[in-house]
This record gives sequence, C-alpha cells and structure tokens, in this order.
Amino acid sequence: MPRFTVHIRDEWLAVPCRDTTNTIRWLGHEALKRYMKNKPDDGGIKALKDTRFVVRRCQGLGLLDADDTIEDVLEDNDFVEIAIDGDTMSPDFIPCEPGVSNLTAAYRESAEYISLDGNSLTSTDLVNLGKGLYKIKLTLEAERKVVQSRELLDTIVKENKVVYGITTGFGKFARTVIPVSKLKELQENLVRSHSAGVGNPLSPERTRMLLALRINVLAKGHSGISLETLHAMIQAFNASCLSFVPEKGTVGASGDLAPLSHLALGLMGEGRMWSPKSGWADAKYVLEAHGLKPISLRPKEGLALINGTQMITSLGAEAVERAQAIARQADIIAALTLEVLKGTTKAFDSDIHALRPHPGQIEVALRFRSLLDSDHHPSQIAESHRFCDRVQDAYTMRCCPQVHGVTNDTINFVQNIINTEINSATDNPMVFAERGETISGGNFHGEYPAKALDFLAIAVHELASISERRTERLCNPSLSELPAFLVNEGGLNSGFMIAHCTAAALVSENKVLCHPSSVDSLSTSAATEDHVSMGGWAARKALRVVEHVEQVLAIELLAACQGIEFLRPLRTTTPLEKVYELVRSVVKPWIKDRFMSPDIEAVHRLLLDQKVWNVAKPYIDKYQTEYIPESRPVSPTAFSLEPPASPRKRVRLE
Repeated sequence: MPRFTVHIRDEWLAVPCRDTTNTIRWLGHEALKRYMKNKPDDGGIKALKDTRFVVRRCQGLGLLDADDTIEDVLEDNDFVEIAIDGDTMSPDFIPCEPGVSNLTAAYRESAEYISLDGNSLTSTDLVNLGKGLYKIKLTLEAERKVVQSRELLDTIVKENKVVYGITTGFGKFARTVIPVSKLKELQENLVRSHSAGVGNPLSPERTRMLLALRINVLAKGHSGISLETLHAMIQAFNASCLSFVPEKGTVGASGDLAPLSHLALGLMGEGRMWSPKSGWADAKYVLEAHGLKPISLRPKEGLALINGTQMITSLGAEAVERAQAIARQADIIAALTLEVLKGTTKAFDSDIHALRPHPGQIEVALRFRSLLDSDHHPSQIAESHRFCDRVQDAYTMRCCPQVHGVTNDTINFVQNIINTEINSATDNPMVFAERGETISGGNFHGEYPAKALDFLAIAVHELASISERRTERLCNPSLSELPAFLVNEGGLNSGFMIAHCTAAALVSENKVLCHPSSVDSLSTSAATEDHVSMGGWAARKALRVVEHVEQVLAIELLAACQGIEFLRPLRTTTPLEKVYELVRSVVKPWIKDRFMSPDIEAVHRLLLDQKVWNVAKPYIDKYQTEYIPESRPVSPTAFSLEPPASPRKRVRLE
C-alpha cells in the first residue's frame, strides 16, 4: 500500500493511502486527523473542516494543488509538508538552499562503483564521491580485515578484559569500568552526548564526502567495526541518506567528535537526515522510506564511528582540489592580462628559471611561454608593441612564475598530506588482529591536516592578492592605456569600478581568514585532551579562502576580456583567443553599464567547472611536447608537471 510521510509543525506522520486517485486535499485532511489525534487539545485546531492549509513537497518546497490526484503528483514514500494558515515554517524544517546541492535537482543514482580498501582513495575520488558520481563497495580483502578485527573485539568482551573505549568510559571516565550488560548503552550514549555541534548543516555533497571517508577508514580493519554495521553505512551512502551534520563544534582532537557523532546519530535513526527524495526529515523516516534499518551499535562501535579526522580531511580534500584547479587557471588568466597590458614575454625565458629551479616556478613560466607570443602562437597584440621602449613590467606580471609557482608547490605538498590522511587509520584504540591486541595512541590528532590547510589558505590567497593588483592595472587608465574602468562614456558609465572594489574586499577578507587556526589550542575534557589542532576551522576557512580566490580571478578574467575589446581588430594568441571565446559564450562585451553580479557568477562557474583550463590545456600540452627543443640536457632536479604522487615526467628546458 502506498504511504506518505507528512510533516506538520513539529511532528512527522506516516499516512497510508489505499486509493491514490484521492486528492492532495484528502491527504492533507487525513494527516491533520492523525496529528489532532495525538494532541490532547487537538493541536489547537478547533474545526478540521474550517482549517486552511497548503501542501508542498519537502524537497524543493514546490506547492501542490489541492485538487490534483495523489497519483499524478506524488510517488510512493514521498515526503510532504503541511503548513496551516497562520503558522510560520516549522523551525525544525530545513529546506536546501537553491543551488547548494548538485544532488538536489534531477538526481540520478550512479551505476558506477568505487571499491574501497582503506589504502588507495584519493582526494579526487573523494570529491567525485561527494558529487554523487559513484556508489561504494568494499574489496574482499577489506571485508576480511574488518571481520578479523571484530572477532578480536568480541573475544575481549567475552573474556571481560578492561580495554579503553570497549569496556570503559571515555576521556576523563577512562578508568570507569562498564558492565557487559550496559556496553550497548555505553556506545549509544557516547554518540548521543557527543552530538553537540552547532551551525548550518554540511551540504549534501560534503556530508557524502564525510560518510565516504569514514567508510574508507573503517575499511582498513583497525577500528573494530562489524561488517554488518559497515555494510549498513554503505547502503545509506549509496541511497544518499545523509545525516544532519552541523559544521561547527570540532576542535580536531580527539578527532572530529561532534560532527562524526551527528553523522552516526542519523545512521542510528535519530536526529535528522536528508535524501534527494525526502529533503530534511526525521532520520527514522528517511531510512525507512529507502528500505533501510537503523544501525544497532555493538561494543566499541560508537567510538569507531566518531573518532577520527574525517571532517577536517574531507573538507580539506575539496579545498585542495579546488585550489589546484584555480591555480592552473590563474596562469591562463594572468597571461591574458599581460597581453592586454602589452607586457613582455622576456621574463619567462627558460634560462632565468633554470637558475632558480623550484618546480612550481618552472612550471608556471613554461605555461606562460606556451600561451603567449611565440613562433608557435604568434600574437598581433604583441607584434603591435614589439619595438616600444618599455624595458620590464610590474611585479604583478613579471613575477607570476615566482608567486604562482610557490602556490603550486604548496598545493602539491598539502595534497600529499591530505591523500595520506584519507587512507590513514585515525581511531583509538587501534585494533591489531594479527597481534591479538588493542593499543591506545594518538592518530586521531588533527595537527597534520590542520597545519597543511593553514598553509594552503596562505598560499592560495596569494593568487587573489596578485590578481587584484592586475585588475587595478587593467582598470586604471594611467597604467593600462585603456579607457578608465574599461568602459566607454566614463562618468555616464562606471564599468568595472565596483567589480574591482569587490575583488579588493575579498582579498581583505582573506587576509583575516589566513590567520592560522592551528596555532591555537584549548584544553578540553577536564585536561585529558590538553592539546588540540583546531583543524575543523582550518578546513572551513581554507574553503572560504579558495572560493574568494576563484571569485577574484573571475573578475580579473572578465576585465581582461573586456580589455581585449579595446584592442580589436588585433588578435592575441590562439589559446588565449579560445579563452576569450569561452568567456564570451556566457558573458557579452560591456557596452554600457548593466547588472554585473550575474556576469561574475557565470565566469566563476566556468572556473569551478575548469572550462578555462580545459580550453587552454591542449595548447599547453602541444607546446610542451612539440616545441621544446631537444638541444639542452636537463638537470637531475628538473621539475615535474605532475603531483608528486603521480608518475614523474621530465620536461627539457628551452
């Protein structure tokens, strides 16, 4: 029999429906009857027939016509909300903001899987799991290790051994022995009491990343989780049943206790959950609607679910992936700006950079050479000022290899740490089945990813800092030889005046956000946990810094393309013309003032989707493979164009 889950004020009600030709009005009345039946005062509803209400889907908040039949507008197990006339939106109803989640609109379950073994997941894989591109399954070897680990824990419980977190309390209560009859309650109490986070929930994508990463860590077989519980977590992930996880509350040691507890709480059927089908609803209803059962915790399983650095690391994985994407595209944007400002390519000569052979610096200089004027890609703009009397350019153009380069090197450093952390066991105590013992340690401490993400924020911010100065040069007629603020009829039109102010504001915000959180520590848990990493804030602010960098570079790219308009009919190099054409496919030239925010958002989306990189990359690759002469040998320390974890490729210098 079809059934619908209905939210009225502070309650969720299951309403069966024998006849789906009934109307939405019937469903509303039936739900209100059940609501009134549960309330001693009928919920303050005096006469059902006179009660006015609207019905809307929980997901997307779409209003439903009261005269439509149920079979025409709803599917079995759909979630709906009834808003009674005069009520405000229920305070525990949490709609997804438009555009927040790629999983929300037109969600399609993936048919592809990633096999997790706890050893080989990458930051790229994790971000793709967050986007819903894959489901999860375990390797047979991972399942074997999980079973062995659990068998050891079951033996410990049967033999009444005193082991931290298994037969004792936690933190300050580590010396309190718990009777066997209360071990299940111990684990449940742990999850409930530690679910003390505050703030907005993580987006569905980020919650998927968090859940996937916790599954990967448990798959290593050193946490003592049962295979049944781990499979239940995988089923919830594959159905996109995602717990309400507040973004604030972790100090990053002992692990990310609060957010991971919220993650586990939903899996227990408590608190709230989100799915593409239901939107936000009570966890027990979301699980039931997807044919899933709440997990029942065995000894140590609560601790296994909540002790680790997965919040820091999953957010850090997104931050480092986005940082890498924007760093590549920053080189392309800066090269286009240099063209518009009629800069020289001499500063990118390979011999200069061979004398200071930092990998990132050499890589950036090579990209500039592959994009700017050369025999390979001639530029009419460059030819127009070939015999000018300018000797050298401002630092914001001339020093791009040095400034962008160290950002690239830092990103590679951080990515190595994040990828190591992704495949690390961060539980406590650790279960060593092959040794037949458990050992308490400190792998839960988040200092590694916390420090790395503080470094990342500082490094990637510099891309915005130098970009904003280039945008100033584009907008300033005394520096650019272009119309003020890149618009005709200045005065009547303001052009890019305030777009540049926005870039300056974002750069200023970043200066505050770049203050490292990991230099702070506050003792917690009655001085048992007397040094912490503050890695949760390091990860969240790193993401915010990266987003600001993307937006600042979007503004520069818009300004550079507008500058091209004033240099026509001259053309730049082929790859940079392709970048210009890409931008013009979503944003028209600026003829007179118009609403600018949509233009910035459109170009920001190009950068998020890495379309600027994808347009230019074939030309960069071709230059590197076909145009670099073979005449000069490379030193043993020649740079790599791939992240250190990938197979190294050596490229000869010009």
